[in-house]
Amino acid sequence: MKVQALEVRTAGGLEETFKAIVKERPGALLVMADRLFLYNRQRIMDFATKQHVPGVHAHSELVEAGGFMSFGPSYPSMHRRAAYFDRRTFIASMIGAVLSAPLAIEAQQAGKVPRIGFLFYGSPGPSPEGQNIAIEVQFANGRVGQLPELAAKLVRLKLDVIVTPGTPASMAAKQATSTIPIVFAGVADAVGAGLVGNFARPGGNMTGLTSISAELGGKRLELLKEVVPKASRVAVLYNPADRSNVLVLKELQESAPALGLTLQVLQLRGPGEFEGAFAAMTRARAHALFGAAGVLTTEHRKTLVDLAAKSRIPAMWGERQFVEAGGLLSYAVNFYDQLRRAAIYVDKILKGAKPGDLPVEQPTTFDFVINLKTAKALGLTIPQSLLLRADEVIQ
Repeated sequence: MKVQALEVRTAGGLEETFKAIVKERPGALLVMADRLFLYNRQRIMDFATKQHVPGVHAHSELVEAGGFMSFGPSYPSMHRRAAYFDRRTFIASMIGAVLSAPLAIEAQQAGKVPRIGFLFYGSPGPSPEGQNIAIEVQFANGRVGQLPELAAKLVRLKLDVIVTPGTPASMAAKQATSTIPIVFAGVADAVGAGLVGNFARPGGNMTGLTSISAELGGKRLELLKEVVPKASRVAVLYNPADRSNVLVLKELQESAPALGLTLQVLQLRGPGEFEGAFAAMTRARAHALFGAAGVLTTEHRKTLVDLAAKSRIPAMWGERQFVEAGGLLSYAVNFYDQLRRAAIYVDKILKGAKPGDLPVEQPTTFDFVINLKTAKALGLTIPQSLLLRADEVIQ
C-alpha cells in the first residue's frame, strides 16, 4: 500500500490539497483528527463525494457531513461539555489545574508551597485547588470599582505571584503593589494601558501576554465590511469605565474613515442601558455593529447577542465567546490560550526570574470565527473568500 501524506496548515490550503488529490487519484482518503478539518468538514466531504473517493475520518462529524466512515471521538460533543462551564468557571479551574502542573516538582524540591493570587473581574466559579500550590482567588462580580480593594487584599497576603486576566484587573494590581510579581493575560494594550514601558523589557514587577486587541480595529472593520459591503454607518458598543474598551474605541475611530465608515458610539455602563443602545442604533439606521469585549459586555454576552439578533444587525464581536453564544463574527486572540500560557511566566518567576526581564508575549495568530447559522438567520451570504480564511465556521 502506498501512502501519500498531504500537509494542510490553513483553510485556504485545502484548495491546493484538493488539486493534489485529483492529480494523484488515490483509492481512499484518510482525514486525521484536527479542528481545521472538523470546521471545514462540509467542504472536504463535498470534494470527496464529487471525486468518488471513499474516506476514513477521525471525527464522526465528517460522516454526518457525508463521509464514508469514521473511528474516533466526537469533538463537538466534548467541546459542548467543556462549554457547559462558563468563562468564570473555566478560569477558576484552569488556574488551579494549569498552574499546579508545571510547578509541582519545583515546589517539592524547594520545600515551600508557592502562594499565587488570582484577580478577576467576573463572578465566582469553583474554587481551584492544587496539592503543591496555594491559590488565593478574588472575584469582582463584574464591578470594576471593587478591583482596587480586592487587589489590596491580595497584596496583604504577601503572595509570590499575582495573576490578572484582562486590563481592569491588571491595572488594579499594578496600583496595589510595585513589589509582588504580576503576570497578566488578555490585556488589550499593555503599553497603552501603562502596565509596562515596552514589550521587550517591561521593567518593574509586571509581565505577561497582551492580546493587542486595541490594534485590531482596522482589521475588524474591514472584515465586517466584507460581510456587509454597503455598510457606511457602524454602531460601536463600549464601556467607558473599561480601559481596554477605551483603547479599542480609539483604534476604531482612527481606522473607520479610510474604510468609508461613520461610527455611532454608544456607551454602556450597565445592563440597564443595553436595550436603549440597540434602540438608538435602530433609530440611526446603523448597518452593522461592533461590540467590544470587556468587563461588562463579556459577562452579558448572551443578552447582547440576542439583542443584536432581535434588531437584525450584523455584528463583529471582540471575542469568540460572543460567536459561540450566537453572534455573527469575531476576530481576536484566543483568551483561554493566553491564560494557559500565563502559567509559563509564573513558573519562570517562581524559579527566580524577574518579571521586568521577561518580554511581554505578543500574539502572532488570531482566531477569525464565523457563525453561519446566524448569517442565514440575518439573510446574509458570507463570501467564499471569507469562509476560506476563517479559523472556525460554526454551522
